Amino acid sequence: MTQQNPFGEGGFDMNALLEQAQQMQQQMMDAQAELADATVTGTVGDGLVAVTLNGTGELVGVSIKKGSFDPEDTEDLEDLIVAAYRDAKAQADAMASERLGPPAGGLGGDVPGGPGGGGQLGF
Repeated sequence: MTQQNPFGEGGFDMNALLEQAQQMQQQMMDAQAELADATVTGTVGDGLVAVTLNGTGELVGVSIKKGSFDPEDTEDLEDLIVAAYRDAKAQADAMASERLGPPAGGLGGDVPGGPGGGGQLGF
């Protein structure tokens, strides 16, 4: 009885596999570069506070509407900054998931500064 090669008649094509891996790596690097250049802004309080992040989740700007807070009472301002950051971070995570999902094969891997999460394989 002859055993069939599980990789087809031509056998396992290591060169094709390496080429595909290199293409995927290049796509991932391109997507990460796009994310580093993209920005999202989270706002709260009808624009009283705005926080801007790049697509990898790095804080790149904070804007506070002048004259809208008492300098002696910063508790509300602090809460609004946190809320604006969370809004922007959710947007950055969604953008990263959208851009990194297809090149990563939809595995949802933990990308530095990305959404993390883990996919079907637990990565």
